[in-house]
Parts: sequence; C-alpha cells; structure tokens
Amino acid sequence: MNNQFDRHRRLRKNKTMRDLVRETVLHTDDLIYPIFVKDGTESKTEVVSMPGVFQFPLHELEEEMRTVESLGIKAVILFGIPAEKDAVGTQAYHDHGIIQEATKLIKNNHPEIIVVADTCLCEFTDHGHCGVIENGEILNDESLELLKKTAVSQASAGADIIAPSNMMDGFVQVIREGLDEAGFYDIPIMSYAVKYASAFYGPFRDAAGSAPQFGDRKSYQMDPANREEALREAISDEKEGADFLIVKPSLSYLDIMRDVKNNTNLPVVAYNVSGEYAMVKAAAQNGWIDEEKIVLEMLTSMKRAGATLIITYFAKDVSKYLNRR
Repeated sequence: MNNQFDRHRRLRKNKTMRDLVRETVLHTDDLIYPIFVKDGTESKTEVVSMPGVFQFPLHELEEEMRTVESLGIKAVILFGIPAEKDAVGTQAYHDHGIIQEATKLIKNNHPEIIVVADTCLCEFTDHGHCGVIENGEILNDESLELLKKTAVSQASAGADIIAPSNMMDGFVQVIREGLDEAGFYDIPIMSYAVKYASAFYGPFRDAAGSAPQFGDRKSYQMDPANREEALREAISDEKEGADFLIVKPSLSYLDIMRDVKNNTNLPVVAYNVSGEYAMVKAAAQNGWIDEEKIVLEMLTSMKRAGATLIITYFAKDVSKYLNRR
C-alpha cells in the first residue's frame, strides 16, 4: 500500500491530544450576561419566549447578582423597563431611571463586576423607536443629543462601559464628546457598530417591551443582505472613538464578524441574541438536541470567527458547564 498521505488523525487520537492542540477555547471571562431590570414592586417575571430569562425588579436584583458573581461572570449588560414612557424617552436619561438605579445597586454591592449600560431610547419611548420622531420620520441629529444625555447619566450612576445600540449616524462621536466634556475620559464605548435589522430580535422585544408601535427599524439598522456596509459602519465607529465593536446578531453573521476582526485591532463583541437563545431552548425542551453541546459549539464558533467577548443569555449556563469540566 502506498502510504504517502497526510496523517491528520494523529492529533485527534485521544482527548488529551485534542486538548493540547485546540485552537479556540471558551472561558467564563469571555461572557457578558444581559439582565432586564424593571421599575415596580412586583416579583420577577419570566419572559415567556425566553425560558430562564427574567425581568428583575430592583428588590430582587441582588439575589441574581450574587448568583452571577458566584459563577465567575465578570460583566453584565443592563436593559431597562421603565414604569412610564413618553415620546422622547425621558426615563432613559433621568438620574433616577431604572438603569441608573440598577447600576448604583450593583456597583455598591459588587464593585468588581463590570456594568455595561445599554444606551438607547427604544425601551423608554412610547413609540418604541430608537430616536426622536417627527412626521413619522426618525430624526438622526436630534436623537444624538438625547443619547448623549443618556450616556452621561449612566456614567454618572457608575456604569463602567457605555454601549450605544441605536445605529444613528455619528452616535459614537457625540457620546464620546459628551462623556469627555463631563469628565468621563476613562469610560469606554462598546458600540453596536454592526447591527442588522434582524428577525432574530423578536423575543428581546417581548423581554424589554420595545417593539416599535409603527413601521420598522430598517431605516437605521442594517440590511441583512449587506456585507461591505458592515465594514463602513465599523470603520466609522472606530474613527469616532469606539473602544469595542459589537456585531449583532452573531450566529447568521459569523462571516461579518471575521471581516470586522480582520479590519480592526479593537476587541470584537458577539451578541448571541434572543432569537438564537429561544430556538435552542425550544429545541432542547422538546428533546431534539443536546443543549449543552449545542450551546458550547455555538459560542465557540463565535470566538473562532473573531469575537473577543460574547454577550449571551446562556452566560450562567455556560459558566456552569465550564466550571463542571
């Protein structure tokens, strides 16, 4: 027999050998855990379309944070559900808004945990859009001033990272200027630089109560068919002062993540979004898949595609998986 062929299986013959040559490794330190916080005194509420994900009132947030810290998760990202909404999202930048109060609580009790504040208006506006509306149009520049006020308010409350998610042109530049003017030179911006108008966001809108009341977000979020546009967006945000670049969603956009990674030296953040989470949970509950294996494979693919960090609703589950291993 002519044996002049490559023996690739030599490096796969047992677990120890495979561990030695593994190229991509997932760590608990890679994870950012999203938490929904809500105004009010009622008990935490499970999100029907996202099993295991809850809306937490402030008085029950501490118990969740103790769990997060015990699992070794180093960072959380906060989304707020206010008691009242209006046309300009006033509660987003109120000094005692729900994000601000949750941030203070976490930083007082868990100072080592990084708090990322989602900086947007859609959860706080009565129309559900991410900016100011006039005659049915989402205004870009007028929205920027409100986003700047929101970012400064969140930083004043103790947020470690500001994460603007609205996809308005110039949002990173204006927020950077606002933070610097307020003396927050050392607060980084984790920009939702590449955010597609995706059907994968459906369960999140249940969780955050942020579905638009008319139209859609296609005039400011990106067309899922576009690849080169993602690089234009990422390059602009880096030039304007972003410190991290988020690609959202993740699973159907791994090619975009690799493109962004190949064109920046900034950390790239994958957002493993609500629809991706819900699909896995539903299939697992029906016994169709092995949830642990699927989740670890999914998140590893995101790191392999170039992600430095992963925002994921699976963060607690993954931490348990990794700690057990």
